[in-house]
Amino acid sequence: MASTLSVSGLNEQIKTLLETTFEFVSVEGELSRITNHNSGHIYFTLKDADSSIKCVMFRGNAARLKFALTEGAHVVIHGALSLYKPRGEYQINCVSAEPYGQGALAVAFEQLKKKLEEKGYFDLSHKKMFSKFPKTIVLVTSATGAALQDMQRVASQRWPLVKLIVIDVLVQGTQAAEMIANGLRYSDSLNADAIIVGRGGGSIEDLWPFNEEVVADALYALKTPVVSAVGHEIDWVISDYVADMRAPTPSAAMQMLLPDRNELIQSIDEMRYGAYGMIMQRLERKKEQLVNMQESFKRHGVEHRLEVQSELVKELRERLNRQMTQHLEQNRREIVPLMERFTQSIESTMRQKQFMISQLEQGFNANHPKNKNKSGFAQIARDGKVIDLDALGVGDRFDAMNDKRVIRAEVVEIVSI
Repeated sequence: MASTLSVSGLNEQIKTLLETTFEFVSVEGELSRITNHNSGHIYFTLKDADSSIKCVMFRGNAARLKFALTEGAHVVIHGALSLYKPRGEYQINCVSAEPYGQGALAVAFEQLKKKLEEKGYFDLSHKKMFSKFPKTIVLVTSATGAALQDMQRVASQRWPLVKLIVIDVLVQGTQAAEMIANGLRYSDSLNADAIIVGRGGGSIEDLWPFNEEVVADALYALKTPVVSAVGHEIDWVISDYVADMRAPTPSAAMQMLLPDRNELIQSIDEMRYGAYGMIMQRLERKKEQLVNMQESFKRHGVEHRLEVQSELVKELRERLNRQMTQHLEQNRREIVPLMERFTQSIESTMRQKQFMISQLEQGFNANHPKNKNKSGFAQIARDGKVIDLDALGVGDRFDAMNDKRVIRAEVVEIVSI
């Protein structure tokens, strides 16, 4: 359960949040309800058509005003948000004010901006990409300015691995623009991952070196990605348009360029836990799949199939044995008459064959040349076959033979009887 705050404690937190978030603001509007206090402080309200906000300008700042604040005047005030804790009311603590409208510097700014835009200095196609994890960053700024300390502090907190190279230059005054341009050109030769050029907040006159064409030319010619970080969020200078990226403040530039090690550590932890969770989920799924596969393997595996086939073979063997027993029994009953018929058939066939053999023997003996051998008689054969004498013609060769000899002869003459 969240702790309970007192009203003063809550107002103190709101005061801290407001004053650290809105360290410097410039607001334009119409003056109303002006009160010049005896202490020298000035209290008034700044409004537009839809809203209003209370303002205070304390005596030291009010004494530096070049004009008197009058009811209905259209002005631009510069200051910071603060909270008056006793009443819980927030207001603008005004540092300075100026009449609303363009001056000579504003006209010069617009003219140079238009010229550079026509030359293509602001084209998105010319913008370069920044490394996600830069190793070296060159800081073109004043070595004695608070902006450098802010950038170094942010770098040490977010990404201590980065190497910072400081190019000390003037950031205001008549010589500042040329020094800034030279510093940028030198920085481009250092093979760094990025360049930050800028300074802390100030008046338009203080920031004017970053509106000079010589600085714009140097920025446009850089091969190294560059960030313009000049003044506060409301301050826009020419270098913001030409650079590859604009940062509202120098410390914000460092935040935009460097990864946050704490966020990376947290992201790595989240990825690690996420990966661990995913791995565990996959392991659980694979475990379930493995169990299912093991059960399936048992159902469809070789052992199970062998067991099923063994049972089937056993059943088939038993069935075969029963059928063979039945067939044997049936054949046993049928074999006796079959044997009788078989014996009778064999005996009948034997008698028939014996009779045929006897007939053949008689015929053989009757036709054998030996048995036919008589004096003065011989068989006539041609080509090994016995032929009739009438089958021979004049010139035919033939064999005349008995059981003892063969005479080869040729028909010389045929005489009919």
